[in-house]
Amino acid sequence: MSSTIHRRRWLFQAGAGLLTTSIAGSLLAAPAKKKILFFTKSAGFEHSVIKLGPGGKPSHADKILTEIAKDYDVVCSKDGRLFDPDKIGEFDAFVFETTGDLTKEGTDKTPPMSKEGEQAFYDAIKSGKGFVGLHCATDTFGHHRGKGADDPYIQLIGGEFISHGPQQNAKLRVADKAFPGAKSFGGGDSFEITDEWYSLININPDLHVIYAQVCEGMNGWEYDRPDFPQTWARMHGKGRVFYSSMGHREDVWANEKFQGMLLGGLDWATGKVDADVKPNIESATPGYAVVPKRPLPQVKKKAAAKKKA
Repeated sequence: MSSTIHRRRWLFQAGAGLLTTSIAGSLLAAPAKKKILFFTKSAGFEHSVIKLGPGGKPSHADKILTEIAKDYDVVCSKDGRLFDPDKIGEFDAFVFETTGDLTKEGTDKTPPMSKEGEQAFYDAIKSGKGFVGLHCATDTFGHHRGKGADDPYIQLIGGEFISHGPQQNAKLRVADKAFPGAKSFGGGDSFEITDEWYSLININPDLHVIYAQVCEGMNGWEYDRPDFPQTWARMHGKGRVFYSSMGHREDVWANEKFQGMLLGGLDWATGKVDADVKPNIESATPGYAVVPKRPLPQVKKKAAAKKKA
């Protein structure tokens, strides 16, 4: 009887040990979540969607991105010191909704990037880290430093903000239905949504266009041009870059279709999924390089009219 009890006890202990080992092995085998920095410093205009609440509470966009990107470790910050060479390595990818020269304290008075941090950021993307830019990310660096197309940030993101018209309902044409998240707006050839739409210049000729801005019928001189890229992907060295000019309005951020598109872009940028991002800009938006003409100020218009008379 005693030997039987001992044998059962041994079998129980052995089984428990195997179960513990199995659980421990599963936990060890589980891959760590990729760490994402959602960077929203506003050295220029501060958009309401990324403005912190009372007492530094998370912004509207902070809360939504953290909620929908549960498969990631999301850090929301406006602190440019996180790009310093001894800190930037902890992040796998970066999501920007930023304005102005990020090496300046600027509008929101948060710590700027150092020059070393800015260079570390470019080096990180070229070396294989991911980047996602939203809305005003193309209103960052560039013309704020007077460099335009020669600015390394504009070269990275793929285009530069020139101006925008009034917020309005606009049509976007789908150039690549197969890109991750592209079908979140219904999977058709086009769709419409209301937002604030950026007109862009210094557009990189190597873009893989996902959505094109349909300019016909839009209100504003900014859209007096052929259709141009609105959402795209490109490679920057070994790094994956995704950008969409959507994301100004609170209701856009709350829209599940926008969230689906954003997650698709983030999954691709971080390497969780793959996609064909061969440049298609010439076929998708053949007139993309046309720059719309800004109207003369009223005084100049009157002077020009007098001269003609």
